Amino acid sequence: MKNIIMKQITLNIDETKFKAFLNFIKTLDYVSVSDETNIPLEQQEEVQRRLELVQEGKMKTRSWSDAKQDIFKR
Repeated sequence: MKNIIMKQITLNIDETKFKAFLNFIKTLDYVSVSDETNIPLEQQEEVQRRLELVQEGKMKTRSWSDAKQDIFKR
């Protein structure tokens, strides 16, 4: 039995061309495409919970630039 070595790559593709590229790459019989955007259910539920807290005024948000400043000033 022959051992098959699989290789994995990461590509950065302009968002406007991504769908066309993905459709093309799926036509190749030697390529498998996995959707890495699957977010675990627990994380989805936590995000939903936090969004509800924000909408109810029980939690505040701030911009990434403000948060980053606060993080890196320590």
